[in-house]
Amino acid sequence: MYKIAVLRGDGIGPEIVDESLKVLDFIADKYQLDFDISFGHFGGEGIDKEGCPFPETTKRIIDQADAVLLGAVGGPKWNDAPKRPEAGLLELRQYIKSYCNVRPIIGFEPLLDMSPVKLDGPVDICFIRELTGGIYFGERGFNEDEAFDVEKYSKSEVQRISKKAFEYSKNRRGKVTSVDKSNVLSSSKLWRQTVKEISKAYDSELNHMYVDNAAMQLILNPYQFDVVLTNNIFGDILSDEASVLAGSIGVLPSASIGDGIGLFEPIHGSAPDIAGEDIANPIGMIMSLAMMLDYLGYKAIYNDIYEAINNTLKEGYGTIDLKLDRHITTSEWTNRLIKTLGI
Repeated sequence: MYKIAVLRGDGIGPEIVDESLKVLDFIADKYQLDFDISFGHFGGEGIDKEGCPFPETTKRIIDQADAVLLGAVGGPKWNDAPKRPEAGLLELRQYIKSYCNVRPIIGFEPLLDMSPVKLDGPVDICFIRELTGGIYFGERGFNEDEAFDVEKYSKSEVQRISKKAFEYSKNRRGKVTSVDKSNVLSSSKLWRQTVKEISKAYDSELNHMYVDNAAMQLILNPYQFDVVLTNNIFGDILSDEASVLAGSIGVLPSASIGDGIGLFEPIHGSAPDIAGEDIANPIGMIMSLAMMLDYLGYKAIYNDIYEAINNTLKEGYGTIDLKLDRHITTSEWTNRLIKTLGI
């Protein structure tokens, strides 16, 4: 039995999480698996129910879990809160020591025309982004005359994220592109040197690319990339750029992992303007569920879910954000997906 901590969150979060749990219930029945689901308050919901975005009660639930499934957090309701919902997300990542962000850029053939980039077929890129170091966590200062943010990495931080990238590459196409700016930045010089050292223990092909060139190459020829290894800020920017290759941000999942449990969530926001209307795109959430199952050892089930999503989209069914022929509601789309999974 696997214990799953479920954090519905805010906005469309509860809706899409509930749809993903319908898929999980079906998967459990089909494959005779057992999941113990526990719900915790988080984000704006945590503020409303328990006074903070990441309550102690939720921490106790996560302490007993094998994985965390998260919907989305935030919204204008909490703009003036002493601690905003998004602060809970940073606390959560630190709490489970998730130093590695895994963001696959997964293409679905029926959505190719939605990408502003002309593509010959679906892309398949996996970003491995260092999540707890670099300029976002470095020393900073600000006054009316000057401001500064320090980019700093230790060798051990680069070693552990590099190992994650090479481990992922073993189960993909065996190619790692490490992105840096070592022609200018001292932190990138250490990054490149350390990645080279780690690569010697693996059979995967390694190549290095300056970040400005990587930004250009992602648009010119995204098919050259397999696993892209980046520091925190470069990964933040490049993975957002690459998300347009999928055609819709609503279909993309992500994971935050380390040496403990994993956190799985779609990359889109809470979209409070459409909450409760049964029109949100559930695919990113369902793909996050699929990533969680892969993480727990069920790669074949991940593949089944991906193929079922692709086939449902091929039939022309999608929520209103997708340029498909047959627009249906969030719940109707999930029901069609489950029907396809059952075939």
